[in-house]
Amino acid sequence: MMTWKSRRTSWVLVLAAAGLVGCANNNSNQQPQSGVNNPDLQKLRAERDKFETSEDPTVTPDTLFAAGQLAESRGDYDNAAALYEKCLKQNPDHSLALFRMALLQTRAKQFNQAVALWNRYVEVTKGSATGYSNLALCLELSGKSTEAEAAYKAGIAADAKNQPCHVNYGLMLARQQRLAEAMTQLQAVLTPAESHYNVASVFEAQKRPEQAKQEYMKALQLDPDLVDAKTRLAALERDADQ
Repeated sequence: MMTWKSRRTSWVLVLAAAGLVGCANNNSNQQPQSGVNNPDLQKLRAERDKFETSEDPTVTPDTLFAAGQLAESRGDYDNAAALYEKCLKQNPDHSLALFRMALLQTRAKQFNQAVALWNRYVEVTKGSATGYSNLALCLELSGKSTEAEAAYKAGIAADAKNQPCHVNYGLMLARQQRLAEAMTQLQAVLTPAESHYNVASVFEAQKRPEQAKQEYMKALQLDPDLVDAKTRLAALERDADQ
């Protein structure tokens, strides 16, 4: 933070550089010569006085957000959250800070706070489909699947081609064993092979290897070059042989 002394020094240096500092004259009755006329010199002195008595400029929300990003990139999530919070105190509508803060809260499983932030993000972005998708996922993680489904549907209504909404909604439906509905959502934005691959991943995560293998095989029948499906199917078959 700049002190009064350093401000004063800075202003003197500016005056000297501008040729405004007078020099001694043998005639004591004469005033030092300045390089500008008297009205200009008075104006500069007035600006100097204003400068020396002003407070330090407030750090902007964008600066706080950038500092939060830096802290987050270093894994210092507590400090990042504190900086995003300061940013939002200055500008409650800062959409990028809302997004990152909500994401941090979701990862920390602070679901009540995260849901409130995602709702605010949706409001600030005027119904962002991606915002609805993240809100829905957070609601699902907190055990509120009915509210999550409503949020996914709102996101799709906002943008019928939004991939995160369709994919995340499809995965939730697959976890609920609503497979026909899941495939409808997934195939709205993915190929049939990719859709079966995603359903297989859900089954694998649920420790249902036989159903997962069937879905991986369906994916490979539709797209024999789907490398990830080959790899994961082979791993499941190795596990079954052990």
